[in-house]
Amino acid sequence: MSGMALIWAANVKGLKPAAKIVLIQLADFHNKETGQCNPSAQRLADECEMGRATLFRQMTTLVEDGLVTRHARGDGDGGRGSNQYELHLDITLGPSSRPKRGDGGPNGVESQNGTGGNVSKKRGKSLKGETGVVSNRDRNLTIEPKKEPPSHGREAVEAEKILAAYPPDRLRGDAACLAQIEGAMKEGFRPEDLLEAVKAYATDSAGFTRSKVCFSDNWFQSRRWQTYVEKQAEDREKTAALQADHHARLACWISDRSPMCKHITAGQVKALLASKLVTTAQIQAVGLRT
Repeated sequence: MSGMALIWAANVKGLKPAAKIVLIQLADFHNKETGQCNPSAQRLADECEMGRATLFRQMTTLVEDGLVTRHARGDGDGGRGSNQYELHLDITLGPSSRPKRGDGGPNGVESQNGTGGNVSKKRGKSLKGETGVVSNRDRNLTIEPKKEPPSHGREAVEAEKILAAYPPDRLRGDAACLAQIEGAMKEGFRPEDLLEAVKAYATDSAGFTRSKVCFSDNWFQSRRWQTYVEKQAEDREKTAALQADHHARLACWISDRSPMCKHITAGQVKALLASKLVTTAQIQAVGLRT
């Protein structure tokens, strides 16, 4: 773990919450000796508490914004370990506010290596047969993971539970509704998210007159639940991003032995240790209990 990388990631501006989460977690894997991060995709997805498909989209964003360079599997000494990522710690502005950089050539951007020297890194298209920096459109970053559907028995039970949460005065065409719900689960949507979507709609439409409500068969057929599911995922990502940013700042206080450490609560200490942003020794060094 590199404290410098975590401070950098926490202060990068202009990123969406999900991309910020991935950047901070990558920084947590940063090796200050080699300047590389090499977590597996599954490990990184678990740490970010997001699906692999979401992780790959956010990673593509970070690569295209020039904050991260992905090195092909097997780069360096002929190894074949996890993918390696290089963080460009000299860039502190996201795509919305970063000025153009003109000294790196038409396809290059100047960045600093671990010794402070400037190193030109190619961005954009990769040359045929070139190893090292790969295309931003590398297929490993865009492949959707295969989702295994739940068993039919579980689908039926979950579908009935979800339909039961729909406002009873608007139920219609139960068989068609159950088929739509089971179809959504086969696509990979989690039953708990579908259930929360139905409950959210029931709350939002509680005061609607009969002319404004939507009957269940039309609601599921038109996939109106999907808007609620996407909103839930967005809210979770925002919450996780804010939490990750706050924890990174607390870790900086501890690393710098700031007087502000006295305001860190026992719960926050536990969360910081669980996230591996700080060590037990660092916690004890600033007078906090583990």
